[in-house]
Amino acid sequence: MKIITINNQSAQPKYKQIVLSVEMAIAEKRLKREDKLPSVNKVSLEFSISRDTVLLAYDELKKRGIIYSVLGKGYYVKRVAFTLEQRVFLLFDELNAFKEDLYTSFLYHVNKNFQIDIFFHHFNLEMFKKLVEESKGNYSKYIIMPSNLEIPVDMVKSLPLNDTYILDQTNESFKEFPAVYQDFVADMYDALTFGLDKVKKYTELILIFPGEKEPTGMVSGFLKFCVENNNKHSVISSFEDNEIQKGSLFIIPNDRHLVNVIEQAKRQGFILGVDYGIISYNDTSLKKVVENGITTISTDFNAMGKTLAQMINTNSKSSIKNISRLIMRNSL
Repeated sequence: MKIITINNQSAQPKYKQIVLSVEMAIAEKRLKREDKLPSVNKVSLEFSISRDTVLLAYDELKKRGIIYSVLGKGYYVKRVAFTLEQRVFLLFDELNAFKEDLYTSFLYHVNKNFQIDIFFHHFNLEMFKKLVEESKGNYSKYIIMPSNLEIPVDMVKSLPLNDTYILDQTNESFKEFPAVYQDFVADMYDALTFGLDKVKKYTELILIFPGEKEPTGMVSGFLKFCVENNNKHSVISSFEDNEIQKGSLFIIPNDRHLVNVIEQAKRQGFILGVDYGIISYNDTSLKKVVENGITTISTDFNAMGKTLAQMINTNSKSSIKNISRLIMRNSL
């Protein structure tokens, strides 16, 4: 039964991989109390590493009281009742109400022996690079939220493939990695199709898409729906004091533009759901009550956090699309 594994492509130091291998073998009951570990020479020869590297790993396990040594005989398991502590590098783009729900759900469902360190890149590529580089070798699991940044694939692939997870947005470049993600093309298209009976009463569909943080898949899904259903449509980057035409339906990913549209409509004396319509992106408690209810396209961030935690807990290598739906309210 193989006790120790070393991945030469991993950024994690080899002595730490040995330590984790022994801990995992004990946690999974492949090693029992008083079982003998592979000798220093055997590990050194098998993985073509120095004896000092193996000794460093075994010394760390000794200091933690997990193994002990007998002069001239080798190393043995001393204790099986210990908490397997693993550090997780969690890189978010930003913290907002939706990501807070995701994070809270993840913390609630992940095993308590994981130490979670959270960082934010704030949609800054240089910050992303810096945080990833500094994290290498210091964590047993990496969770990356790439957002819409043009990240060099080699940078993420320099992290351990089997222990790096992609969160929220993904693309073909990261298809080798396990992931919990939103399919923004399908989610936009499916939501508008689900609400077709309401949508078709509007004369024009307008997507307000700044393109700074928002996934480009939203635009693709929107255009696909409009072309297939022969809807008059437009994509604009901003909305300040634009005059609203009766019969317009706005799809709004950014909440600042949501406020701008509602304020402009009030200035024009328009009634929401009658003279014009709104579909917002990402649901919040406030959107349930604003203007008697704002229709939203929203993924379930609590479910995303739970799914991610279950994958980390079970060391799953799946790629899972998170659920999304159209939540119908007065604004449509």
